[in-house]
Amino acid sequence: MTSTMNRVATRAMRSACLPILTGLILTGCQLLPPDGATRRGPAEVIDIGGEAPGTATSSQGRVPRQVSFPADEYAALEKTGSAALSGRLTLNTASGTVVGRGETVSVAPITTYSAEAAEQALAGRAVEPADPRARAYTHTTRTDGDGYFVLRGLPSGSFYVSSSVVDPASGQRRVIIHQVSLSDGRRHEVQLSR
Repeated sequence: MTSTMNRVATRAMRSACLPILTGLILTGCQLLPPDGATRRGPAEVIDIGGEAPGTATSSQGRVPRQVSFPADEYAALEKTGSAALSGRLTLNTASGTVVGRGETVSVAPITTYSAEAAEQALAGRAVEPADPRARAYTHTTRTDGDGYFVLRGLPSGSFYVSSSVVDPASGQRRVIIHQVSLSDGRRHEVQLSR
């Protein structure tokens, strides 16, 4: 019975691509064109669903948030700046390196709110959609055909850089999250790999 339940839950996760993007999990963020520009605020919002086996979930198949949106914590953050972030998205597998082509990369400030979602994402679970106010602080872009990405106009501070890549052996998305510190006027490079 447990084995059957696990197979059903795994199929549900695959069909919903859980988690598609940790950044999207973190903030319910938007997509950007692959020109290296960053965008905030209302844009195409991707909603992801699915259910991880053995998790307590809401009616939408997501883990309920335990941390309320900390408006004061976010109000103290800048939304834009002059920092830049570039890198390459890859996944190391037993059969070699998989390049993350055409994948969304998110940069979200490290807060108590985003830390909860990051922890759940790394455990293979999606939390409930983020408060829409968090979107104004999240920047996203897409990788090019070789897995490279660039984001400009970022504020200084500490951030989660996140994405995911499909592991061809299992067919499942593997979440990749790194923490970076950005400074105004400086460019930081990150190898977003796992």
